[in-house]
Amino acid sequence: MTQQKSFARFLIVWFGQLISMIGIGLTAFSLGVYAFETTNTATAVALITLFAFVPNILLRPIGGVLADRYDRRLMMIVGDLGAAIGLMFILMMMLTNNIELWHIYVGVSISSIFSSLQAPAYRASATDLLEEKDFSKGSGLVQLAESAKFLFSPIIAGILLSITTIEIILVINIMTYLVAILAVFFIRKKLIAASQHEERKPWYYEIIEGWNTIKNNRGVLLLVIIVSIITFYLGFLETLIGPMLLSFTTAKTLGMFQSISAIGMLITSLLIGMFSLTKRYSSMLVMGLVLAGFAFAMLGTTTNIYMLIFAGFLFLGSLPFVNTSADVLVRRNIPNDKQGRVWGIIGILSQVGFIIAYSTAGLLADKVFNPLLVEGGKLAGSVGSVIGVGPGRGIGLLFIIAGFLVVVVALLTSRIRAIQALDEENNLHTAPVSNVLH
Repeated sequence: MTQQKSFARFLIVWFGQLISMIGIGLTAFSLGVYAFETTNTATAVALITLFAFVPNILLRPIGGVLADRYDRRLMMIVGDLGAAIGLMFILMMMLTNNIELWHIYVGVSISSIFSSLQAPAYRASATDLLEEKDFSKGSGLVQLAESAKFLFSPIIAGILLSITTIEIILVINIMTYLVAILAVFFIRKKLIAASQHEERKPWYYEIIEGWNTIKNNRGVLLLVIIVSIITFYLGFLETLIGPMLLSFTTAKTLGMFQSISAIGMLITSLLIGMFSLTKRYSSMLVMGLVLAGFAFAMLGTTTNIYMLIFAGFLFLGSLPFVNTSADVLVRRNIPNDKQGRVWGIIGILSQVGFIIAYSTAGLLADKVFNPLLVEGGKLAGSVGSVIGVGPGRGIGLLFIIAGFLVVVVALLTSRIRAIQALDEENNLHTAPVSNVLH
């Protein structure tokens, strides 16, 4: 696999993913606004997020096995093509005036299923192409691509929704998938797994092997558990920030909030991509989580859009520190022939929290927290006197509680020696099994 190492080739694949991320962000924002304006409930928005997320995560272990067995370039192409087909289904329903919410759920589910093929192959192919010294830089660029769907997509989608239709936005997203496919085609050498010619075991055995790889390393297993707890809280924010802001402002303002806030992610991603900020990634992980929890809580305390933008900037600016720390702590320990299946297993384990949050966020907001802080609500005279009373303020209370708990988890993480040990140089070469997290 050594002859495949090329940062330039990585950049080509990365650029295609950057463009497709912007398109994905356009669709996610637009479908969320469409669902909220159609139903005026947070539950409808949460369900779209749920159907777009759960198939991807549940099927990633299988996608990981396929990424280790077959040409990773092919897996990326098939995944992007299938994701585009899911959007084409929604587009067709809209163009024929037969669209209902369940059509959107089906379409995003189709896209999510095929994305489960693409994601592990992309993660594994990054290691195919990057030297170990470039892992941190590559991770920073990946975070930069992720930030694009928060930085550019919301404000573009907000403007487009005011001058054109959601159908046009779906067409744009489909075209961005094609750009990603062309970028992968441009890579001449196939991104194959090193063990392609070895005798193959049953696919379910390889998934079990991936799980054992994680289970046998206590530090990695604890790191996965912690990240899953954090994603549970972050899932509430991802699902409910739109409904909270739309309860007292417009879609265009929501887009502006998300895009300006994402400048924080852009800046820190660039810093991580350009400089080696630390050799103690476990410490950077804790710092990022504390900052994220503090900003998370701030988002729930006010309806002032400028304060909200500041808190959003701080929150998204902290995420690259968290993601890069976890990525670097484990990527450099992954045997290349096991990368696909391990990324798949870690993907589902570390993001179980998202699934739970997406499943419960809408109901908690509509049935529990929002009623507490309406006029005459049970907490209107106490908590309401501090953070306000009215539509969406119950979601604000939920954000405050979740942010505080993220800080608590971060402080507990700083005390776990097994996670700190993942920073030790000896782990790079002596770990008996792979150390992985994402």
